[in-house]
Amino acid sequence: MIKKQFATAFALLFTLAALAQDQPINIPWKNGKLKISDNHHFLVHENGKPFFWLGDTGWLLSSRLTRDNMDCYFNSCYQNGFNVVQVSVLHNIPFYNCYGKSALPHGFDFSRIDVPGEYGYWDHVDYMVESAAKKGIYIGVVCVWGGPVKAGKMTEQDAVAYGTFLANRYKDKPNIIWIIGGDIKGDNKQEVWEALARTIHSIDRNHLMTFHPFGRTASYYWFNNEDWLDVNMFQSGHRRYGQQNGDGDYTIQANTEEDNWRFVEKAYSLKPEKPVLDGEPSYEQIPQGLHDTTQPYWQAQDVRRYAYWSVFAGSFGHTYGHNSIMQMLTPGVTPSYGAKKYWYEALEDPGRRQMHYLKDLMTALPFTEGKPDQHVIAGEAGEKHDRLVATCGNDYLLVYTYTGKTINADLTKISGATKNIWWFNPADGRLTFVETVKSGICSYVPEGGNREGNDKVLIAIDATKHYLQTNQTSLATNN
Repeated sequence: MIKKQFATAFALLFTLAALAQDQPINIPWKNGKLKISDNHHFLVHENGKPFFWLGDTGWLLSSRLTRDNMDCYFNSCYQNGFNVVQVSVLHNIPFYNCYGKSALPHGFDFSRIDVPGEYGYWDHVDYMVESAAKKGIYIGVVCVWGGPVKAGKMTEQDAVAYGTFLANRYKDKPNIIWIIGGDIKGDNKQEVWEALARTIHSIDRNHLMTFHPFGRTASYYWFNNEDWLDVNMFQSGHRRYGQQNGDGDYTIQANTEEDNWRFVEKAYSLKPEKPVLDGEPSYEQIPQGLHDTTQPYWQAQDVRRYAYWSVFAGSFGHTYGHNSIMQMLTPGVTPSYGAKKYWYEALEDPGRRQMHYLKDLMTALPFTEGKPDQHVIAGEAGEKHDRLVATCGNDYLLVYTYTGKTINADLTKISGATKNIWWFNPADGRLTFVETVKSGICSYVPEGGNREGNDKVLIAIDATKHYLQTNQTSLATNN
């Protein structure tokens, strides 16, 4: 059985690799380093070109995949529009990769880490970074997961030594984004996180830095005023409405568990203003609540909802996750959280394939000029899954409905005496022109009825602008 599974896997992987050959690769850092936009809410390159973060969650990528499998995985990421992969390079202490090599063979003494003629743990991480770079993909380096730090396996002194090693090794790589923390509250061993962040920041000013927090928390709770924190990250987590679990970690209002847009609204109210991102929403094909495998599993429609809610609320991008891919579930490895397929089988799951439609939509518009604006919705925005979320620029507006709810849009909020109207389908990327209409409050009802998963985006654009054409039926994919 395992031999058959491996044969199927390799067939799929070689197919993906073949598809990726002979296609021009968009290398984003050719536009210069990433920096914060002038309005403090988006990422742009040094030449001003906008960067829309579309991340995949590959926590155990550097430890569980071989070199060949890494190459095939990054091919898949590129083909599906992902331009960032979040990886935990020291997920435990001690920690080993698929070749049996230790990340810390001499503890936190890195003076002897490179042995001539030996392919060590960090050589494999180097290969990962370079393999991703060939596909124009950034690696969001989670330096150390929160669990071992919480357990006292890394001291402040260790953090300084480790941060010095990481920064010097990767400061000149073009595709690095530093992620401090790892599923932990910032005030848990805060002195370690501060030491790690400040050490890297003192050596490497070429790359952006953020903090990956515990579920239902955000980096701004602890670090918004820190100069090393360039962008905020929150983890909206994996629970459904009302699913508190009584574990004493609650930081949000009850029955708002799925409302990731609330974290973005909070970030927009803070000073100093910093870009914000949902770095870990509910994964595709993971149990609701995470731990009880008898519960329903989150599906493609759910991961779409999290993505569009967050981005339309003002996030500078979004990170997707799949239960099997985040743990790189491989034959012979015991699955966690009820994962039901291997990582390579999950690459073509629907939610993952649908994520690039969001990036296609946003990059078709001058999205870095936009802002969240619920005022374009005439009437009540709704609650829970019925919630409408809107964003707009000077000459365009977008409204997302997850349930096919009627949208009453105030078209006077954007420029133009007349507006062109489209429906956009997040499930298949289909673009449907509706009409050209005079400015005012107009009502639009999506096809398919009022039901969960009938998600649509209403697009209105000043008719004198030509971001989209009225005869278009889809959007160009910008990898």
